[in-house]
Amino acid sequence: MPRVRGRLTADAPLAPLVWFKSGGSAEWLFEPADIDDLCDFLSALDPAVPVMGLGLGSNLIVRDGGVPGVVVRLGKPFAKVERLDPVTLRCGGGASGILVSSTARDAGIGGVEFLRSIPGTVGGFVRMNGGAYGREVKDVLVEAEVVLRSGERRTLGLAELGYSYRHSQLPEGAIVTGATFRGHAAEPAAIGAEMDRIAAEREASQPLRSKTGGSTFKNPQGHKAWQLVDQAGCRGLTRGDAQVSEKHCNFLLNLGAATSADIEALGEEVREKVKAKSGVMLEWEIQRVGVAL
Repeated sequence: MPRVRGRLTADAPLAPLVWFKSGGSAEWLFEPADIDDLCDFLSALDPAVPVMGLGLGSNLIVRDGGVPGVVVRLGKPFAKVERLDPVTLRCGGGASGILVSSTARDAGIGGVEFLRSIPGTVGGFVRMNGGAYGREVKDVLVEAEVVLRSGERRTLGLAELGYSYRHSQLPEGAIVTGATFRGHAAEPAAIGAEMDRIAAEREASQPLRSKTGGSTFKNPQGHKAWQLVDQAGCRGLTRGDAQVSEKHCNFLLNLGAATSADIEALGEEVREKVKAKSGVMLEWEIQRVGVAL
């Protein structure tokens, strides 16, 4: 491995870093000291070694055989949020949705309240075009700063990211190190009230205090995934210690000792049952990475 100024750990357990609390280890876990450290490392790294970014691990299944290559995790050096002008924020790739939305509130910037409900980092929800409550990242993104697998720094405009529903065309192995979001002028009190409403609605409808992975399946055109899962009789369905949430059945839960194989297999069983009942084949929204055992 190339020399680094940050932290480079071999055979690093990933289960503690993801919401499901399951899965294997990263062959290497790299937490760069700053963007130059990241660029230097990637440019010196053998191009054949795969690279994957990891945020809060809130929408991720890490398979039990672990992740080959290098997992890059952006820490505090990448978690800053600053106001550029009265309606624009520049955010580090490691900043959480809560930090971004709270900073926007304090600055009187409306339009990004929905990020309060996305349990991830800027890097993750820019890559996935994360969204909730009728808005998506593409609605507020101006540009994203990325480091390509080659170590080259690039700034990509909205059109270059090729956004669609919960998907971008970000190049393989690229790490999102920052993003610029633009909202509109609004009263901090009104922004705060909307954020509180979103938080209360999520608390009431989703199993937020469980070991989960967020929304499991994408909403098919003209349907809600949770309704299809419910109609197929899958609410509360279990496999080992993995369960379809009874509170919101587009969420899978780890009740205690579920393996990632249990969780993924339960998801596949749900997909088959929904297909048999409704004719709709659900698409995974949760990212599944690594090697199955």
